[in-house]
Amino acid sequence: MASPRPTARTLSRSDTLGFVLFVIGGVTIAAAVIVQTVLSLGPALRNDGVRLHAPFVETVVDAPIGPSGAGVPVQLDAAVLFAPELQPPAQTALVLSHLLFAAVVLTVVALLLALCFGILRGRIFRRRHTGYVVTAGIVAIIGMYGVPFLQNMAVNGALARISDYTFDRAVVGTVDVLPIFAVAFLAALAGTVFGVGDRLQRDTEGLV
Repeated sequence: MASPRPTARTLSRSDTLGFVLFVIGGVTIAAAVIVQTVLSLGPALRNDGVRLHAPFVETVVDAPIGPSGAGVPVQLDAAVLFAPELQPPAQTALVLSHLLFAAVVLTVVALLLALCFGILRGRIFRRRHTGYVVTAGIVAIIGMYGVPFLQNMAVNGALARISDYTFDRAVVGTVDVLPIFAVAFLAALAGTVFGVGDRLQRDTEGLV
């Protein structure tokens, strides 16, 4: 009769150090995001002197790069707008974009830290850990789509306000879908790996 074996695995010192550094990095990122969000929400809530990064499509402007500073037509791809104030819908979208960004980053960091603490306790594959990985991926995808979408709404509102509704720009989505697909693929892969590992571990334990 085989003697029962422990289900936990002892981590090496280097593994433990790596997880500890990961935890420290996660806490640092969370603190930085909180500070950044507070600083960004100030102008957005006051609605005074809002600074926005605006993408442009097929927009030609004159740049003073010719002889003696003469204007030369160039295509503008992006610019920083300083809006004196935003309309309520645009202001709301800007505030929500900052809050969503903070919520997404803090949630992902919290889930990954919970995963690290679970692994540090000696067991890598658990159903709970699979849930952490999959949920972190889903939340990250929501943020990667939602934050640029809300920011684009704020930019459109700022351009309309600045131009008194006379500037007609080609409105396109500013969401880059390729990174979203990459994150979705990695989250699905990690979830599959953790799920299969948990099942194999439980099957092995049942044979011992």
